[in-house]
Amino acid sequence: MIRFEIHGENITVTDPIRNYIEDKVSKLERYFTNVPEAIAHVKIKTYQDSRSKVEVTIPLKDVTLRAEERHEDLYAGIDLITNKLERQVRKYKTKVNRKYRDKGREKDVFAAGVEQSAPEEPEQDDNEIEIIRSKQFALKPMDSEEAVLQMNLLGHDFYIFTDAETDATSIVYKRKDGKYGLIETSIQ
Repeated sequence: MIRFEIHGENITVTDPIRNYIEDKVSKLERYFTNVPEAIAHVKIKTYQDSRSKVEVTIPLKDVTLRAEERHEDLYAGIDLITNKLERQVRKYKTKVNRKYRDKGREKDVFAAGVEQSAPEEPEQDDNEIEIIRSKQFALKPMDSEEAVLQMNLLGHDFYIFTDAETDATSIVYKRKDGKYGLIETSIQ
């Protein structure tokens, strides 16, 4: 069963909004034979130009489903998010079923026959992953500010480096809003 944590920024999450989100995203449960215990983290943000952004993240055991959409109409944005999440589940379902079928056994994770109820879209064959270029480089110890400067000097959208304080691998990246993000890794 999917539980919901819905947070609003610059918007009050009313019962109709909450119910609409829960109804739409709960439809993903039909893709699973045993609906996983999961928490759907939903963030809604409205901007001054009346556009809204909806973000949904559903961490599952083997995969994390995530989608983000900006739209003038909040409800249309929620519909688009649901479509994106359904495509992700179908894509993952196809991969898992193909993997277990190739090994000679079926995995009973996804419900049978649901694929036909959703509109079919042409999908790429995920078995045909082609790496066209490979690079190797040494990770230099530095702080995140120096990594951002290096990234900008190279003209890249991201930069991988070794954090000088923690000695862990980290990544800085340029966000769509022009600001920067930092991904810090840890060993589990």
